[in-house]
Amino acid sequence: MRIIAGQFRGRKLLPPATDATRPVTDRVKQSIFDILTPVLEDAIVYDCFAGTGSMGLECLSRGAKHVTFFETERTAAARLKSNIATLKVEPHSNIITGDLFRRFAHSTPRDKATLVFLDPPYRFLSDRSQDLQELATTLTQRHLTADATVVFRHDSHDSLDLPGLNRTDLREYGGMVVEFLSPRVTPPADSDKINPTP
Repeated sequence: MRIIAGQFRGRKLLPPATDATRPVTDRVKQSIFDILTPVLEDAIVYDCFAGTGSMGLECLSRGAKHVTFFETERTAAARLKSNIATLKVEPHSNIITGDLFRRFAHSTPRDKATLVFLDPPYRFLSDRSQDLQELATTLTQRHLTADATVVFRHDSHDSLDLPGLNRTDLREYGGMVVEFLSPRVTPPADSDKINPTP
């Protein structure tokens, strides 16, 4: 694993110690970040189910302002901490451990996210689909800016509609799908509309 572009280009990262996390290949990462380039400068990033931090650290290398990493697996979180220390980006990052779903339900962000990586274990789309949908609702209601981008990665055999989010793009890489989503714009109520003068 390595950083592929930006300030830390070529720097190696500790990979996952087990197959509990699934880092993307350099080719797929490059494709994803080619799409995200316009939104990276000064971005506030949430890297959910972060693993050892490949995506969030790539964001920092490319100009993001701050990344919050969410990771529950202890070994992955320890390696993530080492990767952050190696790149000396502690002032621009923090790690949140524990149950991600409960953390979001009971937290109020200091800064809303402009970019979110949502990369749950593939089995969660069937085993914890309701939890993922409730997480999406909490994100859109309390944690995202109006023009935020959510990158949702999952197995190509699965699909899950996330409340409050519209798909703006979809890419398939082998057996993996990456969806690019944005907060759904709610049309104004009829009472809020301006009626033309008769």
